[in-house]
Amino acid sequence: MTFICTICARGGSKGVPGKNIRIVAGKPLISWTIGQARESRLFDLIAVSSDSADILAAAMTAGADLAIQRPPEMATDTAGKVPAIAHALLAAEAHLGRPAEVLVDLDATSPLRDVSDITGAVALLEATGATNVITGARARKSPYFNLVESRDDGTVGLSKPPPEEVLRRQDAPACYDMNGSVYVWRRDAFLADPRVFYPDTRLFEMPEDRSVDIDSPLDLTLVELLFAARARGATRP
Repeated sequence: MTFICTICARGGSKGVPGKNIRIVAGKPLISWTIGQARESRLFDLIAVSSDSADILAAAMTAGADLAIQRPPEMATDTAGKVPAIAHALLAAEAHLGRPAEVLVDLDATSPLRDVSDITGAVALLEATGATNVITGARARKSPYFNLVESRDDGTVGLSKPPPEEVLRRQDAPACYDMNGSVYVWRRDAFLADPRVFYPDTRLFEMPEDRSVDIDSPLDLTLVELLFAARARGATRP
């Protein structure tokens, strides 16, 4: 089987400017994801898509196989990520000279993932026959217990009222925060209907300490602290 990895890293981050090539735990942020993809030994090609020449240069230095210039219309603040992934996949296939069977997209802003999270998500796809697999961690807030929504009249209520009252969060149905770390698709199904959720989508669970997605200065601080803790042996990946 042919496996292609895409890493989509836009240059115009507002929350943390320049984050994709910012030095995090000693090297450019995007280098962590490229290194994990390489270490997994899964991929026939690792492609990085960006609108930034600096990001593409850093990606090639870090070991990516292909730098893809993302079209401007796919790099705006309002552009979705899925079209950029599809564009990167087709460019990667053209470069490789053959289509993939499996597409894996890794988020450059999730450097704390372990290689086993990538291989585990792919193994889940293969074991279940699902169209795709996403990753997530157990949610801290539950829509059945302590996640609320505002009503039109200004009052609030549970986002998802259960049939019977839930007295403890631990007794509520399991809910997960999508962490955006790993997406796995069957290539043909994805290109026929590019999206994240299908009727048979599965979730590969990752621990909370490997699920931080850098979207704000606070996230960046937390990631740096977790990397430092790992270096001291205080946490295990």
